[in-house]
Amino acid sequence: MAKKSTGQAPLTPAVLHILLALSTGERHGYGIMKQVEADSKGNVKMGPGTLYGSMARMMEAGLIRESDKRVDPEMDDERRIYYELTGAGRAALEAELKRYRGVVAVAEGHLAHGH
Repeated sequence: MAKKSTGQAPLTPAVLHILLALSTGERHGYGIMKQVEADSKGNVKMGPGTLYGSMARMMEAGLIRESDKRVDPEMDDERRIYYELTGAGRAALEAELKRYRGVVAVAEGHLAHGH
């Protein structure tokens, strides 16, 4: 079994969606929830409990960290905590996407050969 810290272990769907949401830039919690919903075309709705529980574990694992950015002038003047991917988080996302591509390739091979 691969160690979690290497980013090689399969990610939970929640962790995968959070990494994807942060892959294009820093976001605060509400922004991550909205991005996950947009990325999944409304199929994945992540509540605050799932989001912040997953993010706490992701911070412990070194996949994400709090960024220095605090205010999103487009949204409001509140001081929100923003999060960003770490190098390990980006590597974990890339490893997971590679794993998914492998699964899809196998599935397509089976379908093409009528298995």
